[in-house]
Amino acid sequence: MAVFMILLTGKVGKIITTLILVILLITGGVGYFAWYNFKREVPIVYKSAEDHFKYGSINSGGVPFFIWEVLPELFAKHLPGPGGYKSLGFIWEEGKEMPVGVSKSIVGFPRQGSTCALCHSTTYRKTPEDAPTLVLGAPTQTFDSIANIRFLAACGNDPKFTPDNIIPAIEAKHQLSWSDKLLYRYVIIPDTQKKLMGLGLGFAWTKSRPDPGPGRIPSFNPVKFINFRLPLDDTIDNVDDPAIWNERKHKGFDYHWDGLETSLTETVIMGALAAGTKPDNVPLENLQRVEDFIRLIPPPDYPFDIDPVLVSQGKPIFDNNCASCHAFGGDRTGTIIPVEEVGTDDHRIEMWTQAAVDKYLAVGDGQEWDFTQVHKRDGYVAVALDGIWLRAPYLHNGSVPSLKELLEVPSDRTPVFYRGYDVYDQDQVGFISEGPQAQKEGFEYDTHLPGNSNQGHLYGTELSTEDKQALVEYLKTL
Repeated sequence: MAVFMILLTGKVGKIITTLILVILLITGGVGYFAWYNFKREVPIVYKSAEDHFKYGSINSGGVPFFIWEVLPELFAKHLPGPGGYKSLGFIWEEGKEMPVGVSKSIVGFPRQGSTCALCHSTTYRKTPEDAPTLVLGAPTQTFDSIANIRFLAACGNDPKFTPDNIIPAIEAKHQLSWSDKLLYRYVIIPDTQKKLMGLGLGFAWTKSRPDPGPGRIPSFNPVKFINFRLPLDDTIDNVDDPAIWNERKHKGFDYHWDGLETSLTETVIMGALAAGTKPDNVPLENLQRVEDFIRLIPPPDYPFDIDPVLVSQGKPIFDNNCASCHAFGGDRTGTIIPVEEVGTDDHRIEMWTQAAVDKYLAVGDGQEWDFTQVHKRDGYVAVALDGIWLRAPYLHNGSVPSLKELLEVPSDRTPVFYRGYDVYDQDQVGFISEGPQAQKEGFEYDTHLPGNSNQGHLYGTELSTEDKQALVEYLKTL
């Protein structure tokens, strides 16, 4: 020790000390550079609860924002049609930097992510010439989640996904420093390409089942197969995105189509994980803002004329035939109806396994939050019908295009129609689902395909034509 101290006081000691200081400075500089460019978080806070719902980050990851912006112009051939991300069903408000349901966060560099509004916002038009009316909390009518994933994967697998193509496209929109260019060229772009290629591999199993199309999602198989690495099975889990407004009145109800959750807070966290949030990075404060918002946001009023005489005739019909399962305060509202009774497509029930339940119950262990109310059920929830006019197509798998058809026996329901066209059909009480424009802008839904059955829910089908008309008129007011 004494010899070491003597060396440090001499010429050699000064050299060693200088080297140590240089090494420390270099190490610190490299560490700071890495932190600043990859870990530094700059919060983007939206004062408005509505804007937070639409654009606020839930730490869901995604594609580097600058790369995400330029993908449609560089790889338009992989899109289903013209219009960039709008061709995938994204909703864009005039003058906004990104569509509803897409967040922008700064974690070292700008990153794109998804928000709850991506699957729980929709538009409707009274006529094809009208501007779309945005409704938050509604089930999406146009967004095609699987088409979006396949587009991103196709971009990553395209030979043109190179720094020489991507960096100039970014620079046409944003000024990049020399260090930014180096990071994008040697780190960010290669890493993004690897992840997009992996995204395609992770969702390859979707090609073996019917496509969900716009307004529907593969609900829990992605988590089973990708996050939990459970063995691939042949189950089909395509379901409609549900409405999430007015949740204060749904207190005590079962959540999800099959009632696999009984806690709204856990359901919100579950949705964030499905969107890409990591279990160790769940932003509880941000998600609480989302939960508070959907507790209070009201369902939309029916925007067309209503016949008050028919409404008065329809209310007692509803009370006598529907209220026990679908009115707030009904004996069975918000509870599970056995699949044997309701008779609707049972693929969603088969998909949700006890193995998935066990994985979910364990995923929050050691975190500030946890799952405690996840269950396996054998039926579907009898949902309240608030805002039912805007929740078409109907049943959990979206297999019946309108309220009028829901009151017909399955053999009289349309076997093949088009969904994803947002012009409203006042006569049928749903969205226009047939005709050349619906076919052009929509997605063909074939009820003969597995998971797409329109059978079951025979309640009300025995009513007279006049009673059905009055009942539908009343349903418009809910």
